[in-house]
Amino acid sequence: MGARVAVAGASGYAGGELLRLLLGHPDLEIGALTAHASAGVQVTEIHPHLPELDGATFTATEPAALADADLLFTALPHGESAKLAAALPASLKMIDLGADFRLNDADTWATYYPGTPHAGQWTYGLPELPGARDAIKAASKVAAPGCYATASILALAPLLAGNLVDAKDIVIVAASGTSGAGRALKPELLATDVMGSMRAYGVGGTHRHTPEIEQALGHGATISFTPVLAPMPRGILATCTARLAARAGARARAGAGAGVSERQLADTLKAAYHDEPFVHVLPANRWPSTNATAGSNTAQLQVAADTHAGRAIVVSAIDNLGKGAAGQAVQIANIMLGLPESTGLKKNGVAP
Repeated sequence: MGARVAVAGASGYAGGELLRLLLGHPDLEIGALTAHASAGVQVTEIHPHLPELDGATFTATEPAALADADLLFTALPHGESAKLAAALPASLKMIDLGADFRLNDADTWATYYPGTPHAGQWTYGLPELPGARDAIKAASKVAAPGCYATASILALAPLLAGNLVDAKDIVIVAASGTSGAGRALKPELLATDVMGSMRAYGVGGTHRHTPEIEQALGHGATISFTPVLAPMPRGILATCTARLAARAGARARAGAGAGVSERQLADTLKAAYHDEPFVHVLPANRWPSTNATAGSNTAQLQVAADTHAGRAIVVSAIDNLGKGAAGQAVQIANIMLGLPESTGLKKNGVAP
């Protein structure tokens, strides 16, 4: 038998994707599955695509139901994971798919999550960041990154680390499928309002992934982030641009960005992710798409240099429920439990 894992918030989209992955994991055994409004409901009434869980029932999200797990995933609304964690044994390994433990600054938390106390920061769980794997392996509590944040950080972190772009001039426009908004019934998520339409939201630096992205990128990064709701069930396509850094003497000769080439940008991304199982830098002239990453834990990246505007452009595609949520959480769990990192996860997407 493998490690026994429990899932709090198992009735949501991320929770359902997590269950699908856990059912195919050879070294993890599913334990308690809890929910709030769906407590007492059979799992397959909410997740009919999971027939292996026929007969299983969601229970109430109570600490007693979760405390004996070897590892707990929490996929709860912001503020709820912190309350639950405070009532559980400190020794319990936990991975939070929500926002509660991502931000290190209490004032920033209060700005973006008003009315909810800052619970502190856990180890940030993006394995591809330098030093992250060792930190995750040593941790008992890990905060999984947000979906928009994952797509954006993977796109930009190597370029900032290589001093190839200006950290103070970053613009991100990212489109997400509707599953990123959760299962709650909202008028703006009705099919009649979503189909055939795209809509920006959280405009003007108000989206809650903004400080998370800046924090993870470091280097004093300042971003302008605009999320867009797209008429698709899952996937994120993030277009990330930053002003190219000028090399010594280049600014005086030819203007900002004259010293950084597209080849340098591409080589930097390829070097950063050469050995990464779930980050794929595409060959030249091929661009990421959300349908290519659907159902996988893979991120696709491509980069270009806009010499006219003096900007680097990195396009990133992920499945928001995969690498952006449940897949990433399983990747983190594998590291925490000493298992091969890719166990139970797919590099290949589902098509059409």
